[in-house]
Amino acid sequence: MQFVDEVLIDVVAGDGGNGCVAFRREKFLPLGGPSGGDGGRGGDVVIVAEERYHTLLDLQYRRVFRAQRGEDGRGKDQYGKAGADALLPVPVGTQVYDAETDQLLADLAAPGDRHVIARGGHGGRGNIHFATSKDRAPRRSEPGGEGEKRALRLELKLIADVGIVGFPNVGKSTFIAAVSRARPKIADYPFTTLTPNLGVVKLGADRSFVVADVPGIIEGAAEGAGLGLRFLRHVERNRLLLHVLSEDPDPEREPLRDLEVMEAALARFSPTLAARPTMIALSKADLPEVQAAAPALREALAARGKTLHVFSAATGEGVEPLLIALEKGLAASPREALPAPVTPPRAADRPHGDAKGFPPRPEDES
Repeated sequence: MQFVDEVLIDVVAGDGGNGCVAFRREKFLPLGGPSGGDGGRGGDVVIVAEERYHTLLDLQYRRVFRAQRGEDGRGKDQYGKAGADALLPVPVGTQVYDAETDQLLADLAAPGDRHVIARGGHGGRGNIHFATSKDRAPRRSEPGGEGEKRALRLELKLIADVGIVGFPNVGKSTFIAAVSRARPKIADYPFTTLTPNLGVVKLGADRSFVVADVPGIIEGAAEGAGLGLRFLRHVERNRLLLHVLSEDPDPEREPLRDLEVMEAALARFSPTLAARPTMIALSKADLPEVQAAAPALREALAARGKTLHVFSAATGEGVEPLLIALEKGLAASPREALPAPVTPPRAADRPHGDAKGFPPRPEDES
């Protein structure tokens, strides 16, 4: 499945139905008076966060979302039916921006979060509302209000407990495949992983956490080098970062410098990431060159007050102690407070109308 984390869409709320001009014409009521009903309000466009979605791919091919128009009012005091809301399901972690002003409109950070992103127009009033002591047979009504229209930019930021970062081919994908049911593409060439991968690590019946393999973080990633600029946003939601290092055959690369490059790239992208809790692990512990480099790297990190975890996803060596350490690190890093879900208001709650969502009545003509 293709991974899409940014799309542009248009949303159009429903117009309100028009009010009706009608009069009661019954055999024994020659002066029945006005009986034109009100139009129904237009439907809203509501964005909803759902766990069954993991990408914005569906929205890439359907660019316009419309809510239903309200019905017009009818005679015999019949009010028009309100238009149905248009529900727009998106993955958890989606942020909604106004495409023109780049203003953040909604942050759907938890399952079930909802946000009314475009309000439907109010229904127009029928002539039953315009009867006065001086005009008992009014021949005027109101047109329905126009629904809101917006151009939106949707941006997905994956929500995971642990974000796994590191240079290409250090063993991130192999690790996430070994500890979860995720099946990322694994090969021995740079940038094998072209999309983030999510996996659930289960340590017991009620002990689990979500890990994300974030690809493309290399030197200059914050300035757009490699794939980093595209995927660095997915690191912002992580509670804890796991820096994965490995001994590289390239003489210009060495684990300690790789760590410094990654930390600098994250700090340049977002200052808050520099203060995020981190852990450091050396992968491919089954290789002789890694075993030889581990003592010096552990000593260098200890001098900086950091602990090095060594593991091999291929043989399983050191994997379980690393997972337990990650679990303890998450326990010490509580989740950030998520925004309360925003539920679509009922028509009676709308500040601009009466009990049916109509605008305030104008003063009676004298």
